[in-house]
Amino acid sequence: MEQTSKDPLHGKRLDAILEELVDYYDGFEELGKQINIRCFNADNPSINSSLKFLRKTDWARAKVESLYLYVLRQKKKKGLL
Repeated sequence: MEQTSKDPLHGKRLDAILEELVDYYDGFEELGKQINIRCFNADNPSINSSLKFLRKTDWARAKVESLYLYVLRQKKKKGLL
């Protein structure tokens, strides 16, 4: 019998999480307001440059994952999931 994980982050790639957050907040500007991380508030932020930073910085990745879980809960409340 195969068990399925109840962890919403299980099997989710960091790039998919980041793209979903950027889409949910309509760009890096609003995402940078939610999480004050320099890679989001830079002059020309991108998914690739943000991924490089997040993969090296555990505390920043934890904040992004936490915000993602919050967004999932909000979407569920609104019936978007």
